[in-house]
Amino acid sequence: MTAIETANNISDAVRKYGVMEMPDLEYSLELAKQTTPEYERVSTVIPPVEWPAFAPYVKAINELKKQRNAVILAHNYMTPEIFHCIADYSGDSLQLAKQAASTQADIIVQCGVHFMAETSKLLSPDKTVLIPDLKAGCSLAASITGADVRALREKYPGVPVVTYVNTSAEVKAECDICCTSSNAVKIVESLGVAKVIFLPDEFLANYVAGRTDVEIIDWKGRCEVHERFTAEELRAAREAEPGVAIIAHPECPPDVLAEADYTGSTSGMIDWVKTNRPKKVVMVTECSMSDNVAAETPGVEFVRPCNLCPHMKRITLPKILDSLVYLKHEITIPSDVAARARSAVERMVELGR
Repeated sequence: MTAIETANNISDAVRKYGVMEMPDLEYSLELAKQTTPEYERVSTVIPPVEWPAFAPYVKAINELKKQRNAVILAHNYMTPEIFHCIADYSGDSLQLAKQAASTQADIIVQCGVHFMAETSKLLSPDKTVLIPDLKAGCSLAASITGADVRALREKYPGVPVVTYVNTSAEVKAECDICCTSSNAVKIVESLGVAKVIFLPDEFLANYVAGRTDVEIIDWKGRCEVHERFTAEELRAAREAEPGVAIIAHPECPPDVLAEADYTGSTSGMIDWVKTNRPKKVVMVTECSMSDNVAAETPGVEFVRPCNLCPHMKRITLPKILDSLVYLKHEITIPSDVAARARSAVERMVELGR
């Protein structure tokens, strides 16, 4: 049994819930009226000429998820028509998993990448968790395996392993505790040791090392979105837009963070913009997050640069609808792996309480 099961065979979800017919996707004036509330949420970032392509899917998905007793989780990097128009919960990956676990839904549709769907399954083992595209991966999660973690434990016996939630269930199962970008320093210091292995993002590890006296042993994993930013392009942005605020994610290179006015997690960056309301801001992260925050903060101008995540962009409205109709693709995790990975996540959650 693989961590993510393909759709070549009929899944347990299909046997349990059945397959529904694909709804009518014709656009009409009546449909335009029915989806006016959804379009109003994104009218500042989606031109009117584009809405007819989205509206039929928005209506169909919102109706079908009720019939399925399903909830849709949308990560901050989803495009606005997903994030603002069909999501029941939106936010960072751990926040989404925790929210989904507290619902009475039977089905969770994860609009994000595969490690996020696995985390949702870990915290909702009795729910059916679907991901609309099996190829929605993550360069950071793919940079390390469970075997790599076991080898590190042999090299550094007795040193605890802290693993970023942006990892597979297999990797989480080999660690002592998980962390997020916002609580990484707190998690590291909570262990009360002089040295920790911190996986897998080397830039986040560097960020943490600069904020604690604990020695950090890192791994050379990187996020392909954040590693591409450069200090030069941020200085160019300041020169072109005097007075612009620059806020960055800690997965960025150190010289990029040195140019930023604020560094924080995706949720932290969003809160910073909503609280400070700068006239102009550069969000040094995935492009769609800027669009999603722009829709909620009129009067704030969002200046590029930003980078697109090719994996996140695999999740589209047609694929989400397909996932709901045919109940694909279902996430499964071997029970022994799930138990150990869940324990690492729950240790972090308990510390947060």
